[in-house]
Amino acid sequence: MNVKDTCDVTVVHEDIVKNVQKGLPDVGGMVRIFKALADETRLKIAYSLTLEEQMCVCDVAAVIGASNATASHHLRYLREHSLAKSERKGKMVYYSLADAHVFDLVKIAHDHAAEREDDSDGR
Repeated sequence: MNVKDTCDVTVVHEDIVKNVQKGLPDVGGMVRIFKALADETRLKIAYSLTLEEQMCVCDVAAVIGASNATASHHLRYLREHSLAKSERKGKMVYYSLADAHVFDLVKIAHDHAAEREDDSDGR
């Protein structure tokens, strides 16, 4: 069954459009969050931090198969975009997700992607 992607006629439902426009926030902050998580390495790091509450830079580097400098760069980017936080403990720097919202975003994205994969497998 092939479904067309557009309406056959143009009818604008003014009440719906006005209601949505009135409730539509500035999405700039959301764009920055999704842009930060759109990088495969940063998303791997964020997902890793859903599995382990806190990880040092060296452990993150080992997980993503990169240098400490590369891991640190990505972690700093996540921190600067309020998606992660860091804490120095002696000579070590540990990172964790900034809050439960970030945890939920990453887990929901994973669950949704897994669900889509299951659907495409014919399950």
